[in-house]
Amino acid sequence: MKQLLYFILLGTLVFSCKNKEKNTAETTEPTTEISNAKPNIVYILADDLGYGDLSSYGQKKFNTPHIDKLAEKGMLFTQHYSGSTVCAPSRSALLTGMHTGHTVVRGNKEIMPEGQYPLPDNTFTMAEAMQKAGYATGAFGKWGLGFPGSEGDPLNQGFDTFFGYNCQRLGHNYYPDHLWANKDSLVLKGNLGKNKGTYAPGLIHEKTLEFIELNKDNPFFLYVASIIPHAELAAPEEFMEKNRGKFPPETPYEGVDDGPEFNQGPYRSQKEPHTAFVSMVQLLDAQVGEIVAKLEELGIADNTVVVFTSDNGPHTEGGADPEYFDSNGPFRGTKRDLYEGGIRVPMIAAWPGKIRPGSTTELVSAFWDVFPTFSEIAGIETPEGLDGISFLPTLLGHEDLQKNHEYLYWEFHEKGGRQAIRKDNWKAVKYDVFGGADVAIKLYDLTTDIGEQNNVAEKNPEVIKEMKTLFENARTPSDVFTFSQETYLDSK
Repeated sequence: MKQLLYFILLGTLVFSCKNKEKNTAETTEPTTEISNAKPNIVYILADDLGYGDLSSYGQKKFNTPHIDKLAEKGMLFTQHYSGSTVCAPSRSALLTGMHTGHTVVRGNKEIMPEGQYPLPDNTFTMAEAMQKAGYATGAFGKWGLGFPGSEGDPLNQGFDTFFGYNCQRLGHNYYPDHLWANKDSLVLKGNLGKNKGTYAPGLIHEKTLEFIELNKDNPFFLYVASIIPHAELAAPEEFMEKNRGKFPPETPYEGVDDGPEFNQGPYRSQKEPHTAFVSMVQLLDAQVGEIVAKLEELGIADNTVVVFTSDNGPHTEGGADPEYFDSNGPFRGTKRDLYEGGIRVPMIAAWPGKIRPGSTTELVSAFWDVFPTFSEIAGIETPEGLDGISFLPTLLGHEDLQKNHEYLYWEFHEKGGRQAIRKDNWKAVKYDVFGGADVAIKLYDLTTDIGEQNNVAEKNPEVIKEMKTLFENARTPSDVFTFSQETYLDSK
């Protein structure tokens, strides 16, 4: 009976023709009455932002007021996980709704001179689902799932509009000599040579706001894949000036400032890495605020779902100092780890009048849950065979109707091969998997050991036995990402 009531509410949510007159900012009880338009969806993905890099998640050295305000308006997730611990597979898990044991792109794999291994043509992405449902679809920022013109090009994977970096390696550089505008390579003349005329994240943000303007009268799915705050560490002077001298001591980073590799992936030097990092995060925060303000200005905020998250844990590259900022919060590990610090990420969802303001959930969820969730919000059928489970019941306050995962699975194809499983509050981790089939499983009880410091495998042989079976069955073979002793050019 409860399930039936939920689907009745969901039908009202998507198809009601009643206009909502009351000011949702003053409403404490969510409602299911909205306009007759399908809800717009804005998904903002930061790059290498750690769980502890937002003041709403415990950051003490600096504030992120606009993202914090988003949390005040909506729901903060405390147990949300990225698709992977590096870029391309994390995005693949997001857009396909499948974890790294099943999704098609399971690692970073370069295609020279520009781009990465492409999503195959037969992949059905979340963007394609939205496109078929009548949504205008736009991707702005970084792609990394198929070189220009390939079957994995964003225009061939469900996006009507793309502006930004096709290649995640070139996305390391904040003053690139070109970006992609759909099928055209847009030369940034102000950045030729060693010039810094155009700060790419600023231009990408302008195009993002233009997309919202152009589609204000139609349902749209907006995927904002920012490159901030991934290295290189670079921010406009106006942000640097506000923060300069506040985060001592500064240890200058010596990067690549000339030669054939300049602006081709290696990071430029940065004299003030602490200042630059804070400035970048605050710029991202301001951009989130401007996106929300644009929705409000156009009168479409009440019919728009906004989600903010990060693609993996904090990085240690280009002068970044996650230890100084406690960027991984209470967790062990950083980017490229399958400990919590590498894969547990902040996520905030806001939807005026639907998601209870200031709410928090401990629901265990992951990137592959986003596809079925957005499908349900858009009123379209979720494809079969996905690993994801819609968390819309939780968003709408119907936690009693929320389905839960049996387990979550990750694999990582670098650093000797790594695997991890979370089942209930047990976390199993295997490192150096390529070294042999009998690699020991480390086991942690996240109920009492959120920092994964105490391996309790010997005390829980039955749990280890179950985890071994799950590790054996969690993945399907891939001819490209074989999960064996092989070399990937680590582009992210």
